[in-house]
Amino acid sequence: MLILTADEVRKVLPMNEAIEAMKKAYASLSDGTAVVPLRTRLPIPNSEALSLFMPAFVNSQDGNALAIKVVSLFPTNPSRGLAYIQAAVLVFDAETGQAIALLEGSSLTAIRTGAASGAAIDLLARLDSKIVAVFGAGAQGRTQLEAACTARKIETAFICDADKEKAKSFAEEMKSKNGMIKDIHVASDAKEAIENADIICTATTSTQPVFEDKNVRAGTHISAVGSYTPEMQEVPAETLQRARIFVDSRSASLEEAGDLIQPMRAGRFDQSHIYGELGELILGKISGRQSQEEITYFKSVGIAVQDAMAAQVALNNARKTNIGTEVNF
Repeated sequence: MLILTADEVRKVLPMNEAIEAMKKAYASLSDGTAVVPLRTRLPIPNSEALSLFMPAFVNSQDGNALAIKVVSLFPTNPSRGLAYIQAAVLVFDAETGQAIALLEGSSLTAIRTGAASGAAIDLLARLDSKIVAVFGAGAQGRTQLEAACTARKIETAFICDADKEKAKSFAEEMKSKNGMIKDIHVASDAKEAIENADIICTATTSTQPVFEDKNVRAGTHISAVGSYTPEMQEVPAETLQRARIFVDSRSASLEEAGDLIQPMRAGRFDQSHIYGELGELILGKISGRQSQEEITYFKSVGIAVQDAMAAQVALNNARKTNIGTEVNF
């Protein structure tokens, strides 16, 4: 079995390759060549935590992929000096069922989640997009920014987080990364962050919208990767009412995405307002952006097929470069 640590996963899963892997993942989901049951949710009451079990099988031109990710969300971890998200991805040989690899899952999750936004940005954002606003200064926010800069020629970024010191550290860290833009600002408020933004990425655990609809410019693309429970909401219902909505999985989004569930419960719109899955767009079954003025919105709740495809890319690169540790299992 090959073991890949967090640092090793980051080395073997570059953002540009992860974005292309997400496109293949979404296409396989929408054309039915992937088997992806809804994830199993296991509440852990004593810690107010949640563990998610996410299996997937993908039959693709690049080879079959079989994997399961276990991701746990422990709100009390930061006070213990531990990451909020803990995860591991176990990969199996799709022909024999043999366990062949174990990957640190938090780094893989952050990269593939950023890459999901990157895929949506590549397909839906205006080609002349130059300014991005990122809500959330955590690990997910970092890969959201990296993905946006990979998919478009971003010149300026605004970071918005309730913790200004955290946002400042985010900005300084990202400026120092090779290949990353240097014009990164900590926004004083949500209005400053988005009033000139071409792309908005939300990666928070908020239970109410993180910006106001009136400040969203015509032609903006929004990638929303937080709001993964019915109780969470990042984007105003008014914005969704005037947006062309794409999702990673229609069934999963209707089950889990508060951004969509709450406005539908309030009668703002119904399921027919969801235009389609991103995979359907990739397959050419539906159309994308219709004009420079249209607002496009992509909702990702996270699908196990992403983990399986990301792990496949990481393993292929690890074997080529002799990265990782082999152990008898």
